Amino acid sequence: MIRTPLRPLARILDARAKGENPDAIERENIRLRGEATRDRERLRAEGRLLMMGLFFLAAFVTVGARMGTLAAAQPEEPQLSEAAPAIIAQRADITDREGRVLATNLVTHALYAQPPMMVDPERTAEKLVKIFPDLDHDRLVKDFTGTRKFVWIKKKISPEQMQDVHDIGDPGLLFGPREMRLYPNGSLAAHILGGARFGNEGVNSAEIVGTAGVEKAFDGWLRDPANGGAPLKLSIDLTIQSALEEILAGGMKLMNAKGATAILMEVQTGEIVAMASLPDFDPNDRPAPLTKGDASDSPLFNRAVQGVYELGSTFKIFAVAQAMELGLVNPSTMVATASPMRVGKFKIHDFHNYGPQLSVTDVIVESSNVGTARIVQMIGPERQREFLTRMGFVEPTQVELGEAPTGRPIVPAKWSDISAMTIGYGHGLSASPLHLAAAYATIANGGRRVTPTLVHDIGHQPGERVVSEDVARRTMGMMRAVVSRGTASFADVKGYQVAGKTGTADKAKPTGGYYKDKVIATFAGAFPATDPKYVLVLSLDEASTYAAGETRRTAGWTAVPVAGEVIRRVGPLLGLRPEEGPTELAGIQLVKAKLGH
Repeated sequence: MIRTPLRPLARILDARAKGENPDAIERENIRLRGEATRDRERLRAEGRLLMMGLFFLAAFVTVGARMGTLAAAQPEEPQLSEAAPAIIAQRADITDREGRVLATNLVTHALYAQPPMMVDPERTAEKLVKIFPDLDHDRLVKDFTGTRKFVWIKKKISPEQMQDVHDIGDPGLLFGPREMRLYPNGSLAAHILGGARFGNEGVNSAEIVGTAGVEKAFDGWLRDPANGGAPLKLSIDLTIQSALEEILAGGMKLMNAKGATAILMEVQTGEIVAMASLPDFDPNDRPAPLTKGDASDSPLFNRAVQGVYELGSTFKIFAVAQAMELGLVNPSTMVATASPMRVGKFKIHDFHNYGPQLSVTDVIVESSNVGTARIVQMIGPERQREFLTRMGFVEPTQVELGEAPTGRPIVPAKWSDISAMTIGYGHGLSASPLHLAAAYATIANGGRRVTPTLVHDIGHQPGERVVSEDVARRTMGMMRAVVSRGTASFADVKGYQVAGKTGTADKAKPTGGYYKDKVIATFAGAFPATDPKYVLVLSLDEASTYAAGETRRTAGWTAVPVAGEVIRRVGPLLGLRPEEGPTELAGIQLVKAKLGH
């Protein structure tokens, strides 16, 4: 910067020449220099004040925005820094075929403690026991006053319980956010859904893993973020499932049964519309499995899939269908039925004496063991085994349940002639009711094998052909006769043209042999018989009822009436319009009931 001299020589000489005082020039220049300096300092100060004002304005805006963000955010507990990877807690919903929720997630909290932060451990333990009576006071005090740094108290708590814990006021009690699995319909479809539990757990989250049912079978899919939260749509219909369970529970009680199961399936797709097993449980509070005794005594036991039973005379229809497919018989072929039938050292008896011979149709209608054994003799054990293998009776079903692999049929080690005969009328081979439902659906849909499924609308492809359409049609005609004039007459629901077959099998002892007064009573059928849409299999464990002056255990008196009520109730729900038949005379009601299988 160029400074102006205080005593410029030219001005000094000029002032002296004029007789002026040169010192006045110096004082004037000092004054001007001071004013210029003051102006510069003032401008510099004003600039600094402006910059500071802008800085404080930016700081206040930043702080205000952050405070607004925090005020709108969900409150969270302080997080401990950890190197472990984040736990994925999100799990997709499960719905029925109409989109109604069967399983979903609920935001809740877990309760844990950090003992070093606690103010009064003993008082806190006392208060916690009042809120959670199942906690052990002495154990809590020991954990809170020991050397532990972290203690889980409750994995899931309600909002009310959370508020009560807040009111304790101890800083050592902390909450961790959770998603828990919720089944809003309680025990409805419990064995299908199965249940879930917490897997890997952290302070801030916990993963949900399936323990049984479709929750286990689809565990990976339900937890996969790539699905974008899309629900798993099952084939069951919640309304029909509810009706089926209600009727089955009533029938189980009425028939004094130990347990019961029922399956309603579409014959073309194999989609299971409803499936129940009783007794059941609430998946929101899944009980512990049995550690001893009979597994079927546990409410967790799924009789439809895990229950492997001899299913009695319901198997006779397969022997007849195969014999017709091989061209060995037709519905009117006469078969010897003189009882007992001797096979080596064995005797085969009928429930009643049906005379020297019956037509093939009447063998099914009257449920003749001897007649069926004669037909199986024509088939032979090798061809019978091959046929039942194609029907799916030697492997577990492929239904999408975690328990499905455990339902493996029990087949004879040596498929002898006598084994083939007893298998023909439902003894010597044990399978699940779901196996039976799939096999009856194979007959009902025209002869193509059905694979049961619990997933809705996944583009089902027709299975391999097992019998011809003509054989399947004639077989359905025989089953219709069983209901219209045979052992299943109590299932003859007006307007629905039910076709089916009964089966009563002595219950096997775990130690070998059979009980004399305990049976598995089963009805398997399809409706409408003229154009089958659905298959129903219903089975009662150890059922008995007092009727016509004596105790009855056969399926015609126990399982069939319950199955008839199921069809009567669910037929309209399925959208099936009853067919009108001939009008009955006023005041006259035909009551049909036949003893037998």
